[in-house]
Amino acid sequence: MVKRVAIVGAGVSGLASIKCCLEEGLEPTCFERSSDLGGLWRFTEHVEEGRASLYKSVVSNSSREMSCYPDFPFPEDYPNFVPNSLFLEYLKLYSTQFNLQRCIYFNTKVCSITKRPDFAVSGQWEVVTVTNGKQNSAIFDAVMVCTGFLTNPHLPLDSFPVCFTGTFITVVPQLMSSEFGS
Repeated sequence: MVKRVAIVGAGVSGLASIKCCLEEGLEPTCFERSSDLGGLWRFTEHVEEGRASLYKSVVSNSSREMSCYPDFPFPEDYPNFVPNSLFLEYLKLYSTQFNLQRCIYFNTKVCSITKRPDFAVSGQWEVVTVTNGKQNSAIFDAVMVCTGFLTNPHLPLDSFPVCFTGTFITVVPQLMSSEFGS
């Protein structure tokens, strides 16, 4: 029987996870809360709740040779340091090349992941999702959480001196466009 794997998030790591599962003969099901793949690299003018984002002019801070998937280099005409719009295009090319979108459920929020009552024997997980207001539950043999770590800002407020009177900010698109221009 084929092992079923739940993958949460269709960004860089989620796409690689889908591909690896397929190569190993597993059955991946990826849940992406937004309407498209790309995760952090998909810029939107308005930040979606619970989704990490970047600002419009972000460029990768590592070279294309270091940022690509090992079996799928960036196109030759891409610059050495890739702007976010081209990085997203690259991820879509990767998904198309390996037919990964067939495994992705878009606009689907994962509500909970819990061990099944017989986990000690089966090793299985129950994944509860919501799509268009409808709740679903499915059983998986493994779970891969590929949501990244940039969704919620972490400000080390306790470690700053009491005498600091400045403003604490995080880099989010609205702030970048409204207070700092482009």
